[in-house]
Amino acid sequence: MHDRLPTLADVEAARSRISAHARLTPVLRDEALDAEIGARLHFKCENLQRVGAFKFRGACNAVFALDAAAAARGVVTHSSGNHGAALAAAAALRGIPAHVVVPERANAQKLRNIVEAGATVHRCAPTLAARESACAAIQRETGAQLVHPYADPAVMAGQGTTALELLDQVNGLDAFVAPVGGGGLMSGCAIVLRARSPHTVLIGAEPAGADDAQRSLAAGHVVPVAQPRSICDGLLATLGEINRVALATHRVEVLTVDDEAVRAAMRRLWERLKLVVEPSSAITYAVLCAQRERFRGQRVGVLLSGGNVDLEAWPF
Repeated sequence: MHDRLPTLADVEAARSRISAHARLTPVLRDEALDAEIGARLHFKCENLQRVGAFKFRGACNAVFALDAAAAARGVVTHSSGNHGAALAAAAALRGIPAHVVVPERANAQKLRNIVEAGATVHRCAPTLAARESACAAIQRETGAQLVHPYADPAVMAGQGTTALELLDQVNGLDAFVAPVGGGGLMSGCAIVLRARSPHTVLIGAEPAGADDAQRSLAAGHVVPVAQPRSICDGLLATLGEINRVALATHRVEVLTVDDEAVRAAMRRLWERLKLVVEPSSAITYAVLCAQRERFRGQRVGVLLSGGNVDLEAWPF
């Protein structure tokens, strides 16, 4: 499955594979937030998923799809947070080793989650080259299987199970909004929604300071941002090529907002939904606030992707 885009059948197989482990997360409504946007909003609460993020779905699918011989050698990834914790948790469930390469200055709460899940943590410089070099060294030493945070069809298929659940929970969506970082979540969900709900408009939400997905879709090839900057620490990764192809194929439009809009949205979601959501998650509501007229009168699926906030860094 590593040389092609996943299909709806792959996502359905992923749901069967992870159903004993992943949580069925709730969909919440709020009348005040509906009134603010002028739409019917359906918040899919992946902040309540295991390890506090949707990432558990993709990591779990990748781990449990390995054959016994490959699994015994363990898994390795590079991650600044949620994917690393997710892979560690999934590996623990299968009883296999997990190695996570973590860049310096990673989110403190997310690093604690990785350690608590039982992974062996390897620190590196905060560059993609350093991450990839460290992963390659661990692969050579251990034979561990690389599970990329987003540019992996098994991970993409696992993330797509979020949309399968949402379609079971909500009868008809005019639009769907999810965050875009590396693109694993949005591409997996796009595969499902295009197949099962082809009229639904698919919107990716991206920080203005890390707008490589928007640029890449416009250019027809991956266009990295040299120094991405945003409080949305989970959305700073460069879009994967396989993910770009998926977003383009399934006609995903990417909209951007600045960090002040994200801060305001995050505070509002905490106030109204009584849920902890991280900036990378609140960006979906920030996009709705910035584009109210576009969504007026529609039924909108809003993906709250995670809730791992370093509370020491937030002066509420």
